[in-house]
Amino acid sequence: MSSGQSDIRYIDSHTEGEPTRVIVEGGPDLGRGSLGERLGRFRESADQFRQAVIIEPRGWDAVVGALICEPTDASCAAGVIFFNNTGYLGMCGHGAIGLAVTLHYLGRTGLGKQRLETPVGVVEVDLLSPHEVAIENVPSYRLHSRVTVEVDGLGSVTGDVAWGGNWFFLVGESPVPLVAENVDQLSHAAKRIKLALIRERITGAEGAEIDHIEFFGPPGSPNAHSRNFVLCPGDAYDRSPCGTGTSAKLACLAADGILQPGVPWIQESIIGSRFSATYRLDEAGRIVPRITGRAYVCAEGTLIQQPDDPFRHGIQALT
Repeated sequence: MSSGQSDIRYIDSHTEGEPTRVIVEGGPDLGRGSLGERLGRFRESADQFRQAVIIEPRGWDAVVGALICEPTDASCAAGVIFFNNTGYLGMCGHGAIGLAVTLHYLGRTGLGKQRLETPVGVVEVDLLSPHEVAIENVPSYRLHSRVTVEVDGLGSVTGDVAWGGNWFFLVGESPVPLVAENVDQLSHAAKRIKLALIRERITGAEGAEIDHIEFFGPPGSPNAHSRNFVLCPGDAYDRSPCGTGTSAKLACLAADGILQPGVPWIQESIIGSRFSATYRLDEAGRIVPRITGRAYVCAEGTLIQQPDDPFRHGIQALT
């Protein structure tokens, strides 16, 4: 290794088609403190690391990164900070499933229940097999029902604002059929809705940006309940049914009295992959989603940053 070269060891997996890149060695030293405090340091002083491992030429728009950290909660197998091509995520459902499968692949955990600490709370994962994982997400809820916005090129669009670990605007009627051939049209429509939400100052709790747009429609399979399309921050679409988005959907279904605790909801993605989801009520009556999906390790290796590489921190023009 040449002087000044940085090497980063990673393992890639996909959860129902959506990629996760777990950083196992070579990550930034974020010090001690809560996961929220360490996420803040990551954003403020080590954001070049995020860019290097996620954006081109070493990464791509769809991948979500997961930095393994020491947990502050001794009951947790690991702490994790999720990030993507534009910033940081409080929680990531598909990423938590991918991380659980990766930790088992590395021999760090066995089958059965484990706890992961995230910046927005502790998530329980149950490794049902080397590839199938059920996660119990953070409590989810609907903040606003049937919010209507005027969207350029689409007219009036009505949706719900809900939290599933990230903030979502959930639209019950997709502007075009939910098939893979329409991904570009769906992405453009979702971007316009996001801009309309900003323009009309519609936010999550405490002014938080609604950075995920989710469309719903009929499933492609007769034994699923719904198909979705999710546009994530950075304008990449989710290949999986989206764990936090499915959690937000459960919160809306529960609030409308459509889905009862313990009853399965099969959520299909834009590519036809699926999550099986249920929820329970905790002691405070909050909705706690349980999302089950499959993940597979698909690559492992080392990312190399040579000191004279002009793109050692990623291609900034693409962010």
